[in-house]
Amino acid sequence: MDVSEGARTLLAAMVPVGELRLAIPLAIYGMGMPWYQALPLALVGNMVPVLVLVPGLEHISRLLLRFPNPAGRLFQWWTRRVQVTQEARFRKYGAAALVLFVAVPLPLTGAWTGSLAAWAFRVPARQAIWLIGLGVAIAGVIVTALTVAGVQAGLLLAR
Repeated sequence: MDVSEGARTLLAAMVPVGELRLAIPLAIYGMGMPWYQALPLALVGNMVPVLVLVPGLEHISRLLLRFPNPAGRLFQWWTRRVQVTQEARFRKYGAAALVLFVAVPLPLTGAWTGSLAAWAFRVPARQAIWLIGLGVAIAGVIVTALTVAGVQAGLLLAR
């Protein structure tokens, strides 16, 4: 693995839509990186935005909502969507719902949306970071296992 491949994996994991669902397959399939290098890079990359978003979303929301703009409307839509879809889970499981929400590697779940959920449901920042980190680790293991299984299945089919 060269430095540029590691940097691309870190950056891919930071992107809001793809996160580690993008970074791990990209590293393993696209760059031929072994899973034991791809997984930690993707985990670190996916947690970088969390360390900024969780403590900073209150300030960011005030800036975005200060005047009408497309980013502010998107932020309001995303916040309402998270509140509506996750309210029952947060009522039932409390802040631990963040782990479940982030751990499921599906679109519109993950560290970015988990950070927004932590802010929307007023989970204290320190607690939110650890819970989101646990969810990211679980999602990373799931995505890595599925990716490696896909690689191995492809090798068997190619024989």
